[in-house]
Amino acid sequence: MPRMSPHEIRAAASLASIFGLRMFGMFVILPVFAIYAEGLPGGDNLTLVGVAIGVYGLTQAILQIPFGWWSDRYGRKPVIYAGLAVFAAGSFIAALGMHIWVVILGRTLQGAGAISAAVMAMAADLTREQHRTKAMAMIGSTIGATFALSLVLAPWFNRMIGVPGIFVMTGVLVLIAIWVVYAVVPDAPEFPELHSSRGDMREFFNVLRDPQLARLNYGIFTLHAVLMALFIAVPLELRAAGLPVDHHWEVYLPVMVGSFVLMVPAVLRTTRPERLRRIFIVAVATLLVSQILVPWLAAGVWTIAAMLLIFFTAFNVLEAALPSLVTRTAAPGAKGVAIGVFTSLQFLGTFAGAAGGGYLYGRWGDTGVVVLNVLLLALWLVIARGIQVPSSRSARVYALRALDGAQADRLEAALRALPGVHEARVVNHERRAYLTVDSAGFDEENVARLIAGAPKP
Repeated sequence: MPRMSPHEIRAAASLASIFGLRMFGMFVILPVFAIYAEGLPGGDNLTLVGVAIGVYGLTQAILQIPFGWWSDRYGRKPVIYAGLAVFAAGSFIAALGMHIWVVILGRTLQGAGAISAAVMAMAADLTREQHRTKAMAMIGSTIGATFALSLVLAPWFNRMIGVPGIFVMTGVLVLIAIWVVYAVVPDAPEFPELHSSRGDMREFFNVLRDPQLARLNYGIFTLHAVLMALFIAVPLELRAAGLPVDHHWEVYLPVMVGSFVLMVPAVLRTTRPERLRRIFIVAVATLLVSQILVPWLAAGVWTIAAMLLIFFTAFNVLEAALPSLVTRTAAPGAKGVAIGVFTSLQFLGTFAGAAGGGYLYGRWGDTGVVVLNVLLLALWLVIARGIQVPSSRSARVYALRALDGAQADRLEAALRALPGVHEARVVNHERRAYLTVDSAGFDEENVARLIAGAPKP
C-alpha cells in the first residue's frame, strides 16, 4: 500500500490547521463564559446565557447543507473564504460585550460561517480513497487535541485577556486561517465535480434517499448526542468524586492523549473495506459498553477516567471513519451536499444531546443520561450491521469527439452502466468524459469500445 504523498500530507495538515485555528477559540470560551455572562446586562437570565452558548451549533446545523451545496457549485475555496470571514466578524462583534444580546448576535454569526462540510469535501478532493480515513483522522485528532488544550489554557487566558480578549483572539486566529487557505492549502482538482453540473436539486434529494448515507447520518447524530449528554454528567460526577473543577483538566488531558494513541492502530488498519466495516461495528459496540458501565464507574475519579478512555478511543475511531465513509458513498458531484447533510446532523446531535442530557440528568441523575445514551447506541449498533463500505475509487478522464446533446446523454448512460463505474459525466463542450471507478471490477477496454463506437454527429 503506497504511503500518503507529500501533496496529500500538505492538504490534510493544512485543512486540519483550519479546523484547529477556528475551533480553539470556540472551545476555550466554554469553561469561562457562564461566569463572564453574569456581569453583562441581561446576563442574569440563564436562558439567554444558554442561548448564547448554543446558538452557534443551531446556525451551524441550519447552514451546513447550503455551504456544502455552494462548495459543489462555486468551488471549495471561495466558500471557505466567505465562511471564515463571517466567523471572524461574529467573533469581533461578540467581543464588544455590551449586552447579552450582542454576544448572541456574534455567536450567531460565528455559527453562520458553517464551513465544516466544505473543508471535509476539499479533504476528500485532495486525497486518494485509500488514505482518506487517515486525512480525516488528522482533522479529527486536531479537533480533539484543540479541545484538550483549550481546557488546560482557558483559566490562564481568562486571567490574562478576559472573555472579550478571547473573542478577539478567535477572530485573529480565523483571519490567519484565511491566509492558510490562500497560501498553504492546495487547489482542489476540477474532476469529477464540474461547475456546470454542481448543485443540482436532484443531487440533494438523492443524498436524502440514499440508505447508506442515512445510516452514516444517524451515526454522526448519535455520536455527538451521546458525547454532549455524557458531558452534562461527567463534570458533575468528577466534582462529586472529590476533584475540584479547576483540576478537571488533569483527567481530560491524559484521557485525550491516551485515546489518540490507542486509536492509531485501528485507523491504520482501515485500508480494506471489510476490515474498516469490522472496526466500525466494534467501535460502536465499544461505545455502548462504555455507557453501560457508567453506573459502576462513576464512584471515583480514576474509574471515571477509565470509562472516558474507553469512550474516547472508540469515539475518535468513529469520528475519523464517518466522514471518510460519507465521501466514499456519496456521488462525486454531491460530496459537498452529502457532507452538508452529515455535518448538519452532527450539530443537531450536539444540540439534542445537550438539551436532552441536561433535562434527564436534572430529573434522574446519571441514570437518565445512561438510559438515553444506551438506547441511542443500541439502535446504532443494529443499524451499523447493515453498513456497506465501498471499495477504493479513482478518477479517470477520457477525450471524446464532438457529440450532439442526445448522443452525449446516451454515451453517459452507457458509461454509467459499465461494471465498476461509480459515476460518469460527459461534458460535451469540453469533449471529455469524467469517470469515477472502483478499483475492482473495472475494465478500461469497455470504456474504449464505447467511446470508439460513439456515432459521429
